[in-house]
Amino acid sequence: MNNIIIREAEKQDCPRLLELVKELAEYERAPDEVTVTLQEFEDAGFGENPVWKAFVGESDGRIHGFALYYIRFSTWKGCRLYLEDFIVTEAMRGQGLGKLLFERTIAEAQKRGFNGMVWQVLDWNEPAINFYNKYKAHLEPGWLNVSLSKELVTAHAGL
Repeated sequence: MNNIIIREAEKQDCPRLLELVKELAEYERAPDEVTVTLQEFEDAGFGENPVWKAFVGESDGRIHGFALYYIRFSTWKGCRLYLEDFIVTEAMRGQGLGKLLFERTIAEAQKRGFNGMVWQVLDWNEPAINFYNKYKAHLEPGWLNVSLSKELVTAHAGL
């Protein structure tokens, strides 16, 4: 397992985390969708009002994966951990890093008393689906993702 260390992310990790986000976007066939700047990313995690936390997986002094999460409130379920990004570099897949990161995230949800975890997976990402199935995760059919871009929010704000 190459001396894998799982730890909480620190501000100085942000450039590497953003690199990995861009790698994930490439894999998910959406390379142009990552528009967040490093400054925005750092501020959102380590600024005055941080909105996310993350665990990083490190081996030989290099970050090879991370699990970034935040609190999501559901009027049906209460507070849940929302796993925004779960990334393991291709070179480290199958070596236990993903399992360690995911299980650390599960432990965090339990420790903080959340009413479960929720996240998204693309319907064609069979390796990820198979990984989540090992944990008996429920895949919810019938739901669509809905969003408004910053430009559309601005355009509609004056309604």
